[in-house]
Amino acid sequence: MPKLKTHKATARRIQVSGSGKLLRTRGGKSHLRRNRSKRAAREYDEMMPVAPADSRRVRKLIPYAK
Repeated sequence: MPKLKTHKATARRIQVSGSGKLLRTRGGKSHLRRNRSKRAAREYDEMMPVAPADSRRVRKLIPYAK
């Protein structure tokens, strides 16, 4: 069986938690944050879990993620 290639863009965007869940950053955080409430802007700093419908596809893109 040959080695699998990691999709590098996905590997940079997705982290794996200690329990094995896939975590992603929220989109839309790079600009226009000053127009939002402080609470809403802080929520962009947190990692969100990848949706279960997408997690199988993402796992194939980063096969060696622990």
